[in-house]
Amino acid sequence: MVEHRFGGNWTQVKLERLRKYLSAYTTIFHANERARFLKTVYVDAFAGTGYSAPATKPVASEAELDLFPDLAEQEAQEFLKGSAQIALDVEPTFDRYVFVEKEAEYAAELHRLKGLHRNSEQNIEIVQGDARTFLPHWCEEQDWKKTRAVVFLDPYSSQADWATIKAVAEGQVDLWILWPIGQVINRLLTTKSLPPPKWGDALTRAFGTDDWKNRFYAPPSQLGLFGEHRSDDVIKIADFKEIERFFVERLETIFEKEGVARNPLYLYNSQNTPLYLLCFAAHNKTAVKIAQDILRP
Repeated sequence: MVEHRFGGNWTQVKLERLRKYLSAYTTIFHANERARFLKTVYVDAFAGTGYSAPATKPVASEAELDLFPDLAEQEAQEFLKGSAQIALDVEPTFDRYVFVEKEAEYAAELHRLKGLHRNSEQNIEIVQGDARTFLPHWCEEQDWKKTRAVVFLDPYSSQADWATIKAVAEGQVDLWILWPIGQVINRLLTTKSLPPPKWGDALTRAFGTDDWKNRFYAPPSQLGLFGEHRSDDVIKIADFKEIERFFVERLETIFEKEGVARNPLYLYNSQNTPLYLLCFAAHNKTAVKIAQDILRP
């Protein structure tokens, strides 16, 4: 069996929050007479192997190493995957499961996991491909009058993509996002000037706008040597809380203000440095209330 070894102890916190929500979600749909005619679907957009395993150092892609040369050395990039197994174990069950995984080796393990579950041919779909390509098409194809879904968007490093989040928001979806606030976003935000174009483009893709420039950067208070001030002289003024607020506000533009949990959960490494934000958004106020309770530290 191929073990997918990403993560530290903090990831158990993430997985336990997910388990609690999925259990509450399926219980509500099975208990509510009016909801029983709806088909429930769980979608794990970056499913890995589906198994949890003790963390070791991961092997980063060449593209990631080009962007972050020290990525393979970072504890922050160790990433435990176990959400697929948790979803399959939840009772009552979902009507259907969709696991998306780009890596062939991990997708093969998901097929193995699928074979261990009853009625697997009927209700478990394994998709080998890029979730950023798959999810928009999948959302368009669903009959949302008859379908409800939980989507767990658990992306690797720089794969945080606003276009994917926006596509998911157009369906009747309860969305969980493990957003790389410290692992990627804050690292791209250089301190003494705007980020280089490649990094700036990645930030714009992550937020779906380039408004982050005005939100996170401002001119320094002091003037230059000869009293002049260049318009392109800026410094970073945003801390983690400001980055969090901006991302939550961005979610509110597609889920509305009452559709976004106001207390995303920070996940830290052993040095107490923020790595990720566990965020929730939905088009249902009751779902948001449940998620906010679950997200409390």
